[in-house]
Formats: sequence, C-alpha cells, structure tokens
Amino acid sequence: MKILLILTLSLLVTNKFLHANPSPTNKNFQSLKSAESLLFLGDSITYGGEYVVFFERWLRVNHPELKVRILNQGIPSETISGLSEPGHLRHGFARPDLHERLERTLKALNPDIVIACYGINCGIYQPLNEGRFKKYQQGIERLKEKVEARGAEIIFMTPPVYDKPGSGFDYDDVMSVYSKWLVSKQHDDWRVIDLHTVMKKELTKKRTQDPNFKYSRDGVHPGSEGHKLMAQQIIDFFAINPPLQDPHPNAYGRMMMFLRERMRVMRDAWLTEIGHKRPMKKGKSIAEAKKIAAENTDRIQQNLKTILKETGHGKTE
Repeated sequence: MKILLILTLSLLVTNKFLHANPSPTNKNFQSLKSAESLLFLGDSITYGGEYVVFFERWLRVNHPELKVRILNQGIPSETISGLSEPGHLRHGFARPDLHERLERTLKALNPDIVIACYGINCGIYQPLNEGRFKKYQQGIERLKEKVEARGAEIIFMTPPVYDKPGSGFDYDDVMSVYSKWLVSKQHDDWRVIDLHTVMKKELTKKRTQDPNFKYSRDGVHPGSEGHKLMAQQIIDFFAINPPLQDPHPNAYGRMMMFLRERMRVMRDAWLTEIGHKRPMKKGKSIAEAKKIAAENTDRIQQNLKTILKETGHGKTE
C-alpha cells in the first residue's frame, strides 16, 4: 500500500513538473508550427543567406507539413546601433541603420516570427566603448519593442566570431561582450540563440587539429561550414526530432539550389519595394519575383518528393 501511494505521488509530482515546465524546444517548435511567416533580419551575413537556406532545407525536409514562409531581408553593412565609422564613407555611403526601414518592413511583410542577427558591424570595428555598446543595446531593445508591438515574436542570435588580427586589440572581445549581454537577457524571458559561444568553442576545437582553420577568409563573413553551423543553432532551437538522414545527396543539392534562387529573388524584390538607403542593385518587381519563386517552388516540391520517398516519410502535402 505504501509503495502504491509513493508511486502515485511520484507520478502526480512528475506530471505537475512536466506541465509547469514545458520543454523550451517544444515551446519554440509550437511557435514555428503556428507561424505563417518567419523573417530574417541582419547584415551582409544574413543578406548572403546561406544559413537561411540551410535552415529552410531542414524545415522543408523534416516538417513538410509546415507551410511557414521564409523571408530574408538582410542588408550588407547594416547596423542596429545606427553607428558608422568615418572610414566607411570611402564606399560612398554611411552604414545603413535597420531602424530607418524597420517599420516599413514589418508593415509590408507582417511576420509572425523575426530572427535577428546583429553585432558584427555595430561596434564599428573599434575597441569596446561604453557609448557604442549603449547604442547597440538600445537598438536591440527598440527592435524587440517594435516587433512585439505588431504581435510578432522576436528571436535574437548573437553575432558570429570575428576572426581577423587587429591593430593592438581583438575585436572579437567586443563581440563577446555584446553577446554576453544579449544572452543575459534570457533571464528576462528573451529568446536568444548563442551562436558566438558555440562558434568560438568549435573554432578552438578545430584549430587543435588544423592551426590554420578559419570559418571566414576575411574574418567576418563565414564560408559554407560557418553558415551550416549558424543554421544548426537555429535548427536545434526549434527541433523536436533528429533530422532525417541524407539518402539522396543530389536531391538535397538541387533543393539547396532552388531554395537559394527563390530566397534571393524574393529578398531583392522586397528590399527594392520596401526601400532602404544602401546603394544596391535593384531587384525585380514583386510580380516578376513571385513568378520566378513559384517556378522554384515546383522544383523544390519535386525534389522533396524524391527525398521523402527514399526516407519512407510519405506525402509532402
């Protein structure tokens, strides 16, 4: 009788704990499941968007039942701090400020979830300075406020590692401070993906095997391996199941190509439609871009059918 009572109490406590403390991963996935659109904001790393494409490939293959639209509105050189170093004017323009275009972007695209990755440009490649740091913090807080005011969710990702020798200081130390502050906001229930810490640990590990290893040739922009690492942090944030194994590398490769083309054409069309202050090549009209995107969607679906058939995961609809 005592044993039965203990087991019953144990089950009640366990059940209460599970309901009072739901898995963060399940909660994050539920947000993704109910979303109609997910918007990526960031600088040139996001504009390049390879990590966005890697993430979307995981999403389409592992959760073909989800129809969330993936949007990329990164802009090269952009900051969230509104700062620009004098030397940047040699390019013919100051660094663009996200907040100049933010409200127009949110109104035009009406995302349910926003993932933002800023920081690498926000310290403007100078030693840590309290004034610049404050501008970064204020910019992040303004973004959160604006996104949530529209009823959307905001997820922040800390900046990638800066891996280039400096003149008398290590700029990645600045990025570490920015990242630690952003991660500390988790205590206020902010949703933060700590890319910087993971990337730094992985970089150290890889350099024990190859002292010349780099995620980025120029110290700023990750190559394919770095973008895969970025995407994996977002995947881990949302994932509820292990990813499907790669049964058909060619189909996966073709899907990446079509996802990339669809992402780029819609990215550039919306950037042009919404408007911004950075000199850039104009995108196609929204109507033209949607036509090209639709063609790529058909190709993506065909490749998805091949992948799912070989993994035994049934229909895509």
